Amino acid sequence: MISANTIKIVKSTAPVLAEHGEAITRAFYKRLFIRHPEMKNIFNMTHQETGTQPQVLAKAIFMYAQYIDQLEVLGGAVETIAQKHVSLSITPEMYPIIGENLLAGMGEVLGAAATPEIVTAWAEAYDALANILIGREEDLYVDREKSEGGFRGHKDFVVTKKVVESAVITSFYLQCKDGSTIPTFQPGQYLALTFTIPNTTHCYTRNYSLSDCNCKDYFRISVKRETGTPDGVVSNFLHDQVEVGAVLSVGMPSGEFVLKVEDKPVVLIAGGVGITPLMSMYKNLAQQTDRQVTMVQCALNSQARAFEKEIEAGKRAGVKAILLYDQPLDTDVLGTDYDQKGYLDLATLSAIPNLKDSAIYFCGPKAFMANTLSLLNTLEVAEEAIHYEFFGPAEALEGVN
Repeated sequence: MISANTIKIVKSTAPVLAEHGEAITRAFYKRLFIRHPEMKNIFNMTHQETGTQPQVLAKAIFMYAQYIDQLEVLGGAVETIAQKHVSLSITPEMYPIIGENLLAGMGEVLGAAATPEIVTAWAEAYDALANILIGREEDLYVDREKSEGGFRGHKDFVVTKKVVESAVITSFYLQCKDGSTIPTFQPGQYLALTFTIPNTTHCYTRNYSLSDCNCKDYFRISVKRETGTPDGVVSNFLHDQVEVGAVLSVGMPSGEFVLKVEDKPVVLIAGGVGITPLMSMYKNLAQQTDRQVTMVQCALNSQARAFEKEIEAGKRAGVKAILLYDQPLDTDVLGTDYDQKGYLDLATLSAIPNLKDSAIYFCGPKAFMANTLSLLNTLEVAEEAIHYEFFGPAEALEGVN
């Protein structure tokens, strides 16, 4: 229980956090990795370099300060964090380390403004939030352990098949090394994989969406080869070095961007490699339900498009696919090989039957998602019908061209 005085003090710091929050989180991460370099094995260091992780944490701290007396408002954020932590096998013992360095980062940035009263209040507030997260995460750990094929932490899986899906995307099929049953998962969830890459200073942990039906005897992830960014270290290692027979360290399926069980029609809108979680949804919907489904796939061209045969094979009465190429090849024939040239627009979405009565899921690059969200808002689609997965503050999708 957080004291009334602590609530008052923490809420009073919200304006300061709105201004200096990102500086605080940058200082926090810098301190953390110097004092506890083993934490680099857990955190995505690419997100540190690009600044997205400090931005996300700063937003979370600000929201906590603003709504510390209305924690029910933060339920969705808490669930997102807990799901991510469970995928990474975060333990209760890590929380004091995080808290100590976060408070130190706050003091470093705010200086004299971080009075003993403020630091004490934030220490109490942090402990309260940590206990909420630890409790929720333990519930998730137990639930996963009890599920069919479940386990806690990471487990060794063997790559049993490697399939090139497009010029940039390759799929990896994974089965338990010990021959045990594949854990159950919900369409849309992801796996955390930890890699030891030769000639690097720490392990790399990455989350990859499951891209196949949840009724198979394997997991499948489909990975885009990244170039020109730090993420290329892992994706290129997977594409170039990981072959059939390789053993990978894999966590339990996690994530709350999942297909909801309901009777509404479904619209899936994919941009680039954002197709991966939506393919899992698509195949489950096509094979295990009679719901109306519209898959809108946006890709560069036929070379970059993935899962063409699987999408075609999934078609049945009530299942439709719409394909957009924004840079079609000379050999890509409009009306035969694809349905529309250019980017997703109002006309395409407006033509989808029962759009406003549908559950809509979308995933893709930031600009694509910002455009999709803007179009859906313009069409006055109800907020509760819109579902998406995005790493960063939701506000970052607003106003992106």
